[in-house]
Amino acid sequence: MTARIQENSSHPDLPARRDVIERLTPGAVRAHAPAGLAALLVDAVDGGASVGFLAPLETAEAADWWSGAAEEAERGVRDVWAAHGPDGSLTGVVTLVRAGTANGRHRGEISRLLVHRSARGRGLGQRLLATAEAHAAATGLGLLVLDTQTDSPAERLYRGAGWTVAGTIPDFAADPAGVLRATTLYYKRV
Repeated sequence: MTARIQENSSHPDLPARRDVIERLTPGAVRAHAPAGLAALLVDAVDGGASVGFLAPLETAEAADWWSGAAEEAERGVRDVWAAHGPDGSLTGVVTLVRAGTANGRHRGEISRLLVHRSARGRGLGQRLLATAEAHAAATGLGLLVLDTQTDSPAERLYRGAGWTVAGTIPDFAADPAGVLRATTLYYKRV
C-alpha cells in the first residue's frame, strides 16, 4: 500500500511548491536506489551530514546501501518514505527501522532523514519526520529513538518536534571528512 500526502510550502521567500510524501514499496525503493535515493544520500554527505559515510561518497555505494534498505523493507524491518518535488525529483527521505528483538518490538529508530539541500527551508524535514512518527504510532510502536551529530542543524528539528535528549557520546562517529564528532541520542514516546 502506498500513502501519498500533498504538502504545501509556507516559506515566505520561496514560491508555492508542493512536495508529495509517499511510502515506498520495496520495489519502489529498488527502482529509486540508483538515481534519486542515491543522489539524496550523496548530497547529504557532500553537505557534511554525518549519516554513516565518508566523503566522497560514490553514487554506486549509495545505491548499494539503498538496495540493502529495500531488502530490509521486503522483510518488514524498514519502512521508507520519499518526498517528490513538483518536477518528480526526490527531495527528501526518511526511514523507520523496527527493533528486531522480542523485548524491543515496541520501539523503532528514525534513520536517514535526508532533505536535499535545494529543498531545505520549507519544512519538509518536519513533515517527513511527522509522517514516520504517525506511522509508528499507528502500527503499535510506542517509543522511537534516533541519533544525530551533536550541534548539527538536525538537532533543532528534533527538539522542535518534541524529542528528548537522552545523552551525548563523545567521538562516536566520524563526519564525512573523517573527523570524530560527538553524537546526541534522542527518544520520543508516540
